[in-house]
Amino acid sequence: MSPLPPQVLSPLDGRYRAAVTDLGEYLSEAGLNRARVQVEVEWLIVLTDRGLFGSAALTDAQKAALRQLVTDFGQAEIDELAELEATTRHDVKAVEYLVRRRLSTLGLDHIAELTHFAATSEDINNLSYALTVSAAVREVWLPKLQLVIDKLRARALEFRADAMLARTHGQPATPTTLGKELAVFVYRLERIQKQIEGNDYLGKFSGATGTFAAHVAAEPSADWPTISREFVESLGLDWNPLTTQIESHDWQAELYTRVSHANRVLHNLATDIWTYISMGYFRQIPQAGATGSSTMPHKINPIRFENAEANLELSSAILDSLAATLVTSRLQRDLTDSTTQRNIGVGFGHSLLALDNILRGLGEIDIDRTLLAADLDSNWEILGEAIQTVIRAEVTAGRSSIEDPYALLKELTRGKRIGQADLVAFVSALEIGVEAKARLLTLTPAGYVGLADSLVDRLN
Repeated sequence: MSPLPPQVLSPLDGRYRAAVTDLGEYLSEAGLNRARVQVEVEWLIVLTDRGLFGSAALTDAQKAALRQLVTDFGQAEIDELAELEATTRHDVKAVEYLVRRRLSTLGLDHIAELTHFAATSEDINNLSYALTVSAAVREVWLPKLQLVIDKLRARALEFRADAMLARTHGQPATPTTLGKELAVFVYRLERIQKQIEGNDYLGKFSGATGTFAAHVAAEPSADWPTISREFVESLGLDWNPLTTQIESHDWQAELYTRVSHANRVLHNLATDIWTYISMGYFRQIPQAGATGSSTMPHKINPIRFENAEANLELSSAILDSLAATLVTSRLQRDLTDSTTQRNIGVGFGHSLLALDNILRGLGEIDIDRTLLAADLDSNWEILGEAIQTVIRAEVTAGRSSIEDPYALLKELTRGKRIGQADLVAFVSALEIGVEAKARLLTLTPAGYVGLADSLVDRLN
C-alpha cells in the first residue's frame, strides 16, 4: 500500500471546510500572526507619538505604511514567518523580526529598537487573541446564530396557531402549538445572544510580571499605566490593570461558557425537532439527488439535526475545557495556555458547523397538520385537567358542591383512553353552572391551547 500525500486531521479543515472557512480569517495561525503584527505596529506608533526615548512622531504617511503591513498581510508574510520561526523557534519573536525587516524596507531603521519594546510575548499574544476572538464572534459566529434565530422565529410565526399534543414525560399532556414551542427556543437563544454580545474582551500590556518594571527602568517619568490603558483601549479592548505576566483569561472563560450554553440550548432544539420528525409532526422535504440510506431507498434521515447534535457536543467539550483550564496559571506564568488557545477555532468551528446544519435543516421540514389533528383527536382524556379546574372554580364560586374534583377526573381518565362522547356525557351530568358547562361542552383537544398563539407575540 502506497502512503497517502499529507492529509488534514481535522474534518473542519477537510470535509466541512466550506461551512467554517470564514473563521479561518481570525482563528487560524495566520489570523493570529496578522493580529500580532497589528499590535506590534500600533505599539510602535504609541511610543513615537509620545516622543519617548528621543523618537519623533511618525508622519501620517509613515503610519499608513506601517498599518499597511496589517491590511496587506498575506501568503508572503505567512511563508516568511514560517521561515523565521524555523530559526527562532519562537512564534512571537518571528513576528518581531518580520516587523523589523519591514521597518528597514520603509526607511525606519532608527526606531527599530522600539519594536516589541518592554513587551513580553504575552503582552502581544493576549491582545492578539482578544482581537481575533472578538472579531470571529462578532463577524462570523454571532451572524450565523442570528440567521438561525431569524429562521426559527419565522417558523414559530408560521406555526403559531397549529395545535399540537404536548408530551410531558413523553406522555400525552395539555396541548400547545408548534409555533409556541419553537418560540421558546427563540426566547432562550436571544437571551444568551445578548449576554455574548455584551461580553468583555480584556487586554493587558504591563511587562514580564505585570509590574511595568522594564518600562520604569527605561523611563521613570512616564505614566506607563495610563499609556498602557490608552493603548489597549485604542485597539477596542478593555484594559486589565492587575495581572501577572498573563492576562487572566477570565473574559475568555466567560465567553466560552456562554457559547457552550448556547450550544446546549441548540442541542435541545435539535433533539426536539428530531423527535417531532420521528413522531411525524414534521415531514422532511426531499432534496433533489440526496440519498437517505444506502440500502433503504424510502428513507429521509434527519441528518442535519443529528450532525448538529454531535458537533454541538464536540464544541462544548472543547469550550468547557478552555473555560476550565485557562483561568489557572501557576504563579506568575506557565505555558499551558499557549497550546490550548490554539484550539479556540476548533471549538467555535464545531459550533458554527452545527449552526449551519440547523439553519439548513429548518428549511427542509414542513408540518403535517393532518397528523397533528389526528393525534389530538385520539387523546380526549387530556381535557380532564380543564374539567377538574373548572369544577374547582365553580365550587369556590358556590355553584357546585362536588367534592375532590381532581380525584373524580383521575378516576375517569387516568391510564385510560376516552372519547368525545364519554366526556360529553360526563360533563352533561356535572353539577356546575350553566355557563361553565356550556364552555366545557364546546372544548376540544385542538382548542385547548390557552394563550399559546398570542404568546408568540412576546418575541416582537
